[in-house]
Amino acid sequence: MTARPADPSGVGAAVRADAIVVAAGASRRMGGVDKLMAPIGDRPLLAWTLAAVAAAPEVERIVLVVAGDAVAPVRAADWLPGSVIDVVGGGDRRQQSTAAGLRVLTSLDGRDPGAGDRVVLVHDGGRPVVSAALVGAVTRAAAAHGAAIPVVPIVETIKRIDGDLVAATVDRAELGAAQTPQGVRRSILLAALERFPADGPQTWTDEAGLLEACRIPVHAIPGEPMNLKVTTLDDLGRATHALLGRDLPRIGFGEDGHSFGPGESLALGGISIDGAPRLHGHSDGDVALHAVADALLGAAGLGDLGRIFPADATTPEGVASAELLTEVVRRLRDAGLRPAQVDLTIVAARPRLAGRLDEMRAAIADLVGLPPDRVNVKASSGNLAGFEGAGRGIAARAVVVLGSAR
Repeated sequence: MTARPADPSGVGAAVRADAIVVAAGASRRMGGVDKLMAPIGDRPLLAWTLAAVAAAPEVERIVLVVAGDAVAPVRAADWLPGSVIDVVGGGDRRQQSTAAGLRVLTSLDGRDPGAGDRVVLVHDGGRPVVSAALVGAVTRAAAAHGAAIPVVPIVETIKRIDGDLVAATVDRAELGAAQTPQGVRRSILLAALERFPADGPQTWTDEAGLLEACRIPVHAIPGEPMNLKVTTLDDLGRATHALLGRDLPRIGFGEDGHSFGPGESLALGGISIDGAPRLHGHSDGDVALHAVADALLGAAGLGDLGRIFPADATTPEGVASAELLTEVVRRLRDAGLRPAQVDLTIVAARPRLAGRLDEMRAAIADLVGLPPDRVNVKASSGNLAGFEGAGRGIAARAVVVLGSAR
């Protein structure tokens, strides 16, 4: 697994972004193969790319830009993540495709005063191995600095060639290879496209090039060596190996604990227990579902529940934890993953839970989409240890296994 990129921005994890995935290219170096529709496993490469972008908690909406004749079949595809809000036709040049995606976002938000500072990520449709961690790091860096791109160092010795002769050796110390996603605040990108219209004579190979022409600073953060761009058939083989190698089972652990608060009934394990005190929390306090959700996110490498649903105004107070778990399972599905096994332990001196464990098992199985025999729920009194054993609250710990959704 790739290590999380450095995040020097200092911006909190609550930053949100829209993404434009540009996939309108002609695949000229693929020997007649449409690289974006090339199968990897039983899904096209483009489906893997979209799933990777959608897996980042920071990304709320995705606009997919494809060749004009591909719009209708792609819109009908069953592999589009739920966060894809539109599929539109692009242009012959990258900047035209980026502008087409940006028009969709601008038309949706209208005169929303907050939309101008929202981060827009532009990602190559041919980069299916990007991690959710890198998407998040670019988002936060762009929010902090206005624009940001991931860059990897060049390790080969670089030569300037004149015909078939070596003309000079280029100092690679100040060079880097740019990757995507490239992030920029929407107001900055709109201003750049106003100065250099997408259908103008200049051609930019990436968004950073456009911003550089406008003398807009672009912040560089560490990229990922595995974030390869599929350009040739050899690249397709490397991407296939990288993606299908991830089909090994993933294991995650989650835990949560809340003290008792005012009111009744107790929400626990997806059921309601009348006559027992409610657990204190921003949501309904169901520590069992929270532990399962955190374990699922951990196994998928998608962060944690508090990152997706912070305890602030963006998450409705008192929200049912079943809704939170359902959203987590949806994000897993968009990332090509599914729950395969759940083992949950609830620690509570009160109330007595032995007679309700089968109900919890059935409720959790239904929420995560598993047969009941793949879910195990057990309870412990806490043996008078800790706040749970003293009867002041309840804790839960979950171990889960994920498999491929393909």
